[in-house]
Amino acid sequence: MTYVMSDIHGEYEKYIRMIKEIDLRDEDILYVIGDVVDRGPEPIKILQDMMNRTNVYPLMGNHDLVALGLLPQLNEELTNNDGKFGENLALALQVWCDDGGLSTITGFCDLGEEDREDIIEYLREFTLLEVAETENKSFVLVHAGLGNYRPGKKFSEYTDDDLLFTRPDPSEQYFDDESVYVVMGHTPTPFFTGKPEIYKNGRNIFIDCGACSPEGKLACLC
Repeated sequence: MTYVMSDIHGEYEKYIRMIKEIDLRDEDILYVIGDVVDRGPEPIKILQDMMNRTNVYPLMGNHDLVALGLLPQLNEELTNNDGKFGENLALALQVWCDDGGLSTITGFCDLGEEDREDIIEYLREFTLLEVAETENKSFVLVHAGLGNYRPGKKFSEYTDDDLLFTRPDPSEQYFDDESVYVVMGHTPTPFFTGKPEIYKNGRNIFIDCGACSPEGKLACLC
């Protein structure tokens, strides 16, 4: 079986419950299409669990991209200095905290040097887009959507902003081929329907059900 989760956002307990609920086996595949980190209490524990599973494939989200940009700098300060951050890094960390980064920063700082390096190397493995195939369907997996879409545009032509930050029009069908679906997170489905449930519009499938919000849920698409 092939599964897809998105926007776990530090909700380790919900993540583990879902792994048990789907009874993830070694022969199964799980794609996580971005935003593992920030907001929830234990994002680092989720990353460590994911990296120890050979059948979990991580994709980049906008929050993960911020983490990848700042954690190497933070690690450098923790490793080689006395913990007094430079003004530019301190400001960037504050901006990140304002967007939910405190739990990621705290969890990272609690690690030893080797474990911090492992987290950074793992984040560098995150891809921007994947295509999962079944017998008669193809699923384009991407964090936010295909921003600035045009027919015939190559995947390699999309920017980080197109794939990780853009809010999509849920009614826009990206491909003429009716066997091609697009699976996205990033925009919580209550924004579309008022409910924390997987939302399908044509061949667009949205699976961010707001796991880190009080009324939200962690979804998993099979």
